[in-house]
Amino acid sequence: MRQKRFKLAKTVTNYALQTVNNRGKGLERVSRRVAIGARSGPPLEGKGIGQLNEFMASRESAFIDITPEVLLKAYSCGIFPMAESADDPALYWIEPERRGIIPLDRFHLAGRLARTVRSTPFRVVVDRDFDAVIEGCAQPQPGRSRTWINSRIRTLYRKLYERGDCHTVEVYDGESLIGGLYGVSLGRAFFGESMFHRARDASKIALVHLVARLKAGGYRLLDTQFVTEHLRSFGATEVSRPVYHKLLDAALVGEADFTALPVDHPISGETILARLAQG
Repeated sequence: MRQKRFKLAKTVTNYALQTVNNRGKGLERVSRRVAIGARSGPPLEGKGIGQLNEFMASRESAFIDITPEVLLKAYSCGIFPMAESADDPALYWIEPERRGIIPLDRFHLAGRLARTVRSTPFRVVVDRDFDAVIEGCAQPQPGRSRTWINSRIRTLYRKLYERGDCHTVEVYDGESLIGGLYGVSLGRAFFGESMFHRARDASKIALVHLVARLKAGGYRLLDTQFVTEHLRSFGATEVSRPVYHKLLDAALVGEADFTALPVDHPISGETILARLAQG
């Protein structure tokens, strides 16, 4: 099985840099946070290696270090890293044939969930405990017996979080973290990486809060990587690779503001629903 995977291989760094060279001309306009000279996770929930259109790394190159700068370049070119499993230290670049997105102007919120968001006693905050969120995302979930989040993924996205390029939405019941998500912000695009829940609707509440925050901050693209039935209920859809790149290119022009809604205290469900209603 492993031999078969590696026969499909392209090297991690060479593929990333080749893609950057082919698509990334003029990247200096994308974001001041991307170092142009650098050389160096399923949808939001339930990623499955078997359904991916993958560019796998060779065994030797899969361990080459990936810096935050290279990772941001990769996102700006439409590719992202995943591991085969938590126990495999190798990382592979992924570029799906069909890309999952949630159109922010067509986000669907079911009536029952809207009532839950409005009345829930849960507390929702952002950017408080990245390590706890990624640990939650790495745990088995219903329909997901194993995780793709290995130690290198944890370290790499931790560095992005420290730079302000990666964000969390966290849902608490008292002092207990019961759900949340994390993703990468670049330009006016947000790339959802993973989400989890330990209580009913907790991850859904996190997603609703995320979308309200993205709309308030002027984002144009919410990338979910893939589409599950869970995400489809919110309006997620698949687009072809060429269409995705057009959407991505447009979203990389300008800067959105993840902090357009307060980050120093919880936001009420009533406030979130009012923001969504503004369109």
